[in-house]
Amino acid sequence: MAKIAILYCKQIKDHSCIACAKCYKGMAEKNGEFARYKDEEIELVAMTDCGGCPGLTVPRVKLLKETTSNIGRPMEVVHLGTCIKAAMETAGCPLMYEDLKITLEKKFGVQVVLGTHSY
Repeated sequence: MAKIAILYCKQIKDHSCIACAKCYKGMAEKNGEFARYKDEEIELVAMTDCGGCPGLTVPRVKLLKETTSNIGRPMEVVHLGTCIKAAMETAGCPLMYEDLKITLEKKFGVQVVLGTHSY
């Protein structure tokens, strides 16, 4: 079973998609980046915002890792929501995916995936 956490963009979350409905649908249908789990179940252990600009994602993931571990639901994969991907491409998000991926994977021992649902 894949134990995932999703980070969504604090700035555009409820402007590009209301209540993360597309992420929930993507998980249920295993579309977009959730297709990688086609042969296993997905357990959403946490969902929160990225920490906001100008780049508070690392402390947010640190808190997320501690919290999910402390409650007995440790995360294995962090998905940066499709809204974060859109913010990087069109809204001037300061996150640099490759650098962030390396930092988070090294520092917290989790896999990092850019994207959640398909558009």
